[in-house]
Amino acid sequence: MIVGTAGHIDHGKTALLAALTGQSGDRRREERERGITIDLGYQYAVLERGAPLTGFIDVPGHERFIHNMLAGAQGIDLVLLVVAADDGIMPQTREHLAIVELLGIAQVLVAITKCDRVPLARVREVQAQVGELLASGPYTAARQIAVSSVTGVGIDTLLKTLVMMQREMRRQRDTGGFRLAIDRAFSVAGAGIVVTGTALAGRVQVGDALLLGSQGQPVRVRGLHTQNQPASEAEAGERVALNLAGERLDLAHIHRGDWLVPAWLFAPTRRIDIQLRLLAGETRAFEHFSPVHVHLGTQDVTARVALLEGSRLEPGGYMLAQLLLNAPVQAVRGDPLVLRDHSAQRTLGGGRVLDPFAPSRQRRNPARLAQLHVLNTTRSLEAALPLLLTNNGTGLDPQRLERQFNRLRDTWRLPAGVRVMATRQGPLLFNEQRWQSLKGALLAHLERFHELEADQMGPDRDRLRRFAALPLERPAFISLLDELLAEQAIVATGPWLHLAGHRPQLSPADQALWQRIRPLLALGGFDPPWVRDLASATGHDDASVRMLMRKLARLGQVHQVVKDLFYPDNTLQQMAAMLRQLSAAAPDIQVSDFRDRLALGRKRSIQVLEFFDRIGLTRRLGEHRRLRPDNPLAQEQ
Repeated sequence: MIVGTAGHIDHGKTALLAALTGQSGDRRREERERGITIDLGYQYAVLERGAPLTGFIDVPGHERFIHNMLAGAQGIDLVLLVVAADDGIMPQTREHLAIVELLGIAQVLVAITKCDRVPLARVREVQAQVGELLASGPYTAARQIAVSSVTGVGIDTLLKTLVMMQREMRRQRDTGGFRLAIDRAFSVAGAGIVVTGTALAGRVQVGDALLLGSQGQPVRVRGLHTQNQPASEAEAGERVALNLAGERLDLAHIHRGDWLVPAWLFAPTRRIDIQLRLLAGETRAFEHFSPVHVHLGTQDVTARVALLEGSRLEPGGYMLAQLLLNAPVQAVRGDPLVLRDHSAQRTLGGGRVLDPFAPSRQRRNPARLAQLHVLNTTRSLEAALPLLLTNNGTGLDPQRLERQFNRLRDTWRLPAGVRVMATRQGPLLFNEQRWQSLKGALLAHLERFHELEADQMGPDRDRLRRFAALPLERPAFISLLDELLAEQAIVATGPWLHLAGHRPQLSPADQALWQRIRPLLALGGFDPPWVRDLASATGHDDASVRMLMRKLARLGQVHQVVKDLFYPDNTLQQMAAMLRQLSAAAPDIQVSDFRDRLALGRKRSIQVLEFFDRIGLTRRLGEHRRLRPDNPLAQEQ
């Protein structure tokens, strides 16, 4: 069990822990000289014979050191709220209690200290004040014990109560990846660098490889202590000291607030969606995009808060919000956090992480807000997943979910109706009904394309994706398309995609113009007229004729050899036959021989040969060509 103190400065927190553990606190010279706790203190004691060591974290009570108090409060099991009988409830009593509640710490035990200095009536008056303070929150049943660290009165009762609560303490689950928020880092002679903290999740063993800090520096666990004792492994809920080794590992680069996590869980983020609670004691509403200090784990970073369901949050209220952080953090769903004002003078409120990978766009979209409400009201990944997918049309990345929920995929039990789609960039999860509706939508868009562009065979993949404008990234879209191709609901003709029964056709106006142009092309033989000549002969402008010829080229009725010069398909077949005849006589086809067959100039003959090179009928070898036998045009028609 990890016990942390809380309470106002000079209310006797350090002295009380000394009476409970027999160990003096405030080991730093400046703390002893000033008589106050400045930074976190750590002590360990066996509360009863045969029980494991209990860890105690002594936190500073001065308002200037709240950031240190917050670093020590993460991961503790029980708060020992200390209230001096002479002073009674003071500002940091209230602020520390608010922080404890925001962090969701389950157990609170109240110690009324310095009882030797006041009469019994005053002790009872303070107990009544404390009872009134706790009455409106989750700690109304918290037990209060009057003690004196000087005379020892009540210390034995407090110890017995701690023992009882330790026996009843529900052990934290050690599932998921190991997570340690570092609160201290130092060097030990002969051992090297050591970091300490409270294990928030998972399990770690000697020899494990982890990533350190926002840069993800690889380190290895050379040795470890749990609850101040040598061990081979540690798990969630324990105080841990890890002896680290790593290439170019430097103590100067390790700071309070750094995280240690396994590689699969490493995912620094600067945007986090949370459920925000503003403390009821605030005197004014919280405004959209206000600057704050965010305390997460042992980390303190500045941020802006974007309110997602309005522009103001009234005191005591709740609202979905997004944190835009000025430095990367490591977070998983459910992590508690505390917000203080931009000058770090007072605690504003806090909340819990819903999604550590918040989007930068459409963050107030109704579907997105629905997802966040699901994350806020469900407890497990399995319960949240169907509802998340109902409000998601782009697919969920399993790797992102692993990091969001701190659960490896092999521990999931996928609910019915969830489909795992393989894409070229990894698997995606979809709601089965949603996936089928996306397929239907794509077919409907392709049918509309055929109606609008009846003369085209169909779009290619990228054009169809742009035309359909489905809310899918390209890998997911390609998987959707591949499934429809496999079902033969969509057919591919070369690069063109079309419905199975679609046949391209010209409009009546284009058909009429084609009937006038066709004989002109046939009459031209191997030297057909150019687009400008066709336009002049038919009384149309160049652009209209050029567009028609390109449509006919897509239909395969003509072929563009060079810009604005089109050959009918039957003429092209005749020229291909000439090349087959020349190849039969001599495998190396000379330009001059082909020119003589066409009875054209050398320039036009080369243009035609270069066209056949492009479509793969011939291969150029120096000044001659060879037929490619695998091309359909190389075969007798």
